[in-house]
Amino acid sequence: MISEKENIRISKFLSLILRHKPEAIGIELDENGWTDVKLLVEKVNKANFTLTLEILKHIVETNSKKRFVFNDTLDKIRANQGHSVKVVLGYEVKSPPEILFHGTAEKFRKSILEKGILKKERHHVHLSADMETAVKVESRHGKPFVFEVLSGKMFSDKYNFYLSENGVWLTDYVPAEYLKR
Repeated sequence: MISEKENIRISKFLSLILRHKPEAIGIELDENGWTDVKLLVEKVNKANFTLTLEILKHIVETNSKKRFVFNDTLDKIRANQGHSVKVVLGYEVKSPPEILFHGTAEKFRKSILEKGILKKERHHVHLSADMETAVKVESRHGKPFVFEVLSGKMFSDKYNFYLSENGVWLTDYVPAEYLKR
């Protein structure tokens, strides 16, 4: 279909568009982050990419991080999480495992120990159910450092957690007292 290199290139562009800058190609996301698939394909092609519905389906199916999802009729698409634009993803509060993991770069460790884990420009803090995923996610930002998050304790202390469609745990903030090195 397409090379792995091209798959990654288009996937990164789609992440930018569907999570952060839909206006860059002249599309809009609805309040829940969805956009029209035909319009997306048309606009992405005008941005110097080659995208068809078949290629888009392939990217959605093969993306290792499961970043994108189609609606049931395959005429709308959105990113699963990680938005910096205002969207309501409609996740329900879920009881998390006792321990979740947050990978970060070593250079941010001290700040996190002082302030906790902040969502910054994103809608939520992203947490992993396993150590390997946390290391993998953050190894691209320098030497990785992983915190254990006492998520079960946080939940019992009335912090909300959500589980995205691709298995990423989300919360609004992780105070430093719930972190374990």
